[in-house]
Amino acid sequence: MTESADAKQGTIKWLTAEELDSWLSVVRLMTWLPWAIDQQLQRDSKLAMVEYQVLAMLSESPRRTMRMSSLAEVTNASLSRLSRVVKRLEDRGLVHREPDPSDGRFTLAILTDEGLQTIVDAAPAHVAHVRSLVVDALSSEQLRRLGRDAERIMSRIDTSPVS
Repeated sequence: MTESADAKQGTIKWLTAEELDSWLSVVRLMTWLPWAIDQQLQRDSKLAMVEYQVLAMLSESPRRTMRMSSLAEVTNASLSRLSRVVKRLEDRGLVHREPDPSDGRFTLAILTDEGLQTIVDAAPAHVAHVRSLVVDALSSEQLRRLGRDAERIMSRIDTSPVS
């Protein structure tokens, strides 16, 4: 190592064995939980998790409509990724897009009647799966703490500078 690398190494606060075990558990959760949810949605509803999220967000929006930029934000998808997802949903007749009449610079994503029926049909099995994997595995207090801790971590991510 160079002197500057040695100096940088000296400032690192390495994880303890207990911290490392906890971190690796979080990594496994971040990897396997989305996969397990995606598998259930694909099997039961022929939807990817991000497609389900798009349909769900639209179904809860006034007039089942959202600007693509707002939809990208609430689904944590880039505009280009969201455009590909919405295109797939359009091809299936679940969503359509049109210019925003109040500001033509924006595009609206609109949930069709078929899209609404798809999310209504998919929701019970999805909720049951989420309940079996997460909600029912924890006490009410543990679930409350998990939600609080997740929000604490998210607030750090939201304010963290991109390196």
